[in-house]
Amino acid sequence: MGVRDSATAVIRSATIEDAASIARVHATSWRETYGRLVDDPDTSPWFDVGRRVSMWSSNLEDQTLRTAVAVTGAGVIGFAAVRTTMKEPDAVRPEELSMLYVLECAHGSGTGQALLDAVLGQRPASLWVAAANPRAHSFYRRNGFAADGATSSFGPIGTTVRLIR
Repeated sequence: MGVRDSATAVIRSATIEDAASIARVHATSWRETYGRLVDDPDTSPWFDVGRRVSMWSSNLEDQTLRTAVAVTGAGVIGFAAVRTTMKEPDAVRPEELSMLYVLECAHGSGTGQALLDAVLGQRPASLWVAAANPRAHSFYRRNGFAADGATSSFGPIGTTVRLIR
């Protein structure tokens, strides 16, 4: 993952120093996208930055995910992470796009596309997306992903759908 421009963002590989910034974007984008699904977003652990900082510190230190960040003068505005799945018995593709989040203020800027390109390119992969997230479904469809019929749930998200390409 090299450095490249995306509208006004620079895309680069994440470092351990990015853990707190990624955690902030992770929690904020979850609140922006899924806040309507919980009774009180202000007290929901799903939107707590603090618990995500340790998770991201660990992820970046252990290199369990290949992670890229989108950075502007304002700081990190998005990130994407991919993990290898080849050794898992239920893996449908060799890689999974585990996360791709961009702050709402940067939607439509090309940042999400640049992040996807940086971590995955055109390689085959799977991912899980909220069934009730048409914006994400449209984005992934443009990038060659299609539902394979598998569903699940995660946190406050009632139904997630697996997409593959």
